[in-house]
Amino acid sequence: MNKYIILFLITQRFAPMKYPYLFILIIFTLATSAQQKLPVIKASSTNVSINDGGYFNKDAWRLSPKAKPDIFTADRTRKTKWVTFYTDIDSISVKVKPGTRYNFIILLNGKDSCYTQIASAIMPQSQLKNAVETHDTIPFSLTPYNAIQVKAVINNTDSINLYFDVSSFDFHLTKAAFLKKTKLLPNQADVALGKASPDYNHLNKVFKLQMGTLILNTADIFPTSVTSNDMDGRFGYNIFEGKQVEIDYDHSMMIIHSKLPKISKEYIKSKMEFIRSFGCIKGAFYVDGKIYTGNFIMDTGSDQAIILDSAWASQQNFIENLKLIKLTVLRDPRGVKYETKTVLWPMFKIDNFQFSNIPTLVLSGKNPLGFEINYLGNDLLKRLNIILDFKNDFIYLKPNKLMNLKYKGNS
Repeated sequence: MNKYIILFLITQRFAPMKYPYLFILIIFTLATSAQQKLPVIKASSTNVSINDGGYFNKDAWRLSPKAKPDIFTADRTRKTKWVTFYTDIDSISVKVKPGTRYNFIILLNGKDSCYTQIASAIMPQSQLKNAVETHDTIPFSLTPYNAIQVKAVINNTDSINLYFDVSSFDFHLTKAAFLKKTKLLPNQADVALGKASPDYNHLNKVFKLQMGTLILNTADIFPTSVTSNDMDGRFGYNIFEGKQVEIDYDHSMMIIHSKLPKISKEYIKSKMEFIRSFGCIKGAFYVDGKIYTGNFIMDTGSDQAIILDSAWASQQNFIENLKLIKLTVLRDPRGVKYETKTVLWPMFKIDNFQFSNIPTLVLSGKNPLGFEINYLGNDLLKRLNIILDFKNDFIYLKPNKLMNLKYKGNS
């Protein structure tokens, strides 16, 4: 029988949202039959280094024989690229095209088969074509820390406060929220009594997560220690892959479109680039008759206006000519001093939108992401209504009622 007919019959019998792990295993099995015999590489260590399209991460992956398959999602791009896995004794290179998956086995210590899959972060076109048209609405409130706060309900019982962070991925909850606001920990009672440590690797199933009218029938949730003030956690852009996300600050509403709606001529359309899976836009500083252009990650989880990479700022050599608003000095346990400056930029532009007298934080030391990039925080982004097109990688911007609001850093 044709494998696609088998897949149809199986998915009718076992709904993938009801039995997600079985469904993944079935897909993996069918994919391997299409891929013929799986390639095998060897390893004697569980640590694996990865080169993802030219970006090398040492010991970025840890082998897990129990996962079937263990899925590595490559950095998001619409271009074809090579991804290479390096074990301590072997390697494999895979050509990754948008919407594709590639399966192989890493044989650990000659006995444990680690079924591994390299997946594109882009959704296959076949899934997009068959999608039902929807326009879900998610009400939000803007917190004093510029976070886009959303009320979410897990499994019809657990109410939590999340914020939408365009520079983040997946769902994340603080450990306190896991324990006090959900029933997801399998050993919840013992943890509450101090008899056991939380087990975040075997959480109870999320069969429903609702935000506004948007309902997800499955969701992976991970622990985090980083969150906006007073929030239980966050959700990232990749859960909306292949869709359009409208952030309307005038009406405090997010709208998730499965099909791009008719867009007002008030919006300006620009290309949205992705660097290491982070959505970026171009921005330009104007000072002393000169223009300095750079890439900026859209960080709606930050309460700052602009954050500059220290290496990028040093190369431009313009900081000394700007008004210093604030100087923060920190010392680590060794007594080493770190200085963080906040300066006042006279003018900054995104497309044709001009912003004046913007407080700009200049990082000291190496960028925490490990590569050179600047950030636009929500103290600036909230002044624009935004449509993020994650199907065609465009961004639409227009000014809103917050455009002339005083910056938090200037208060």
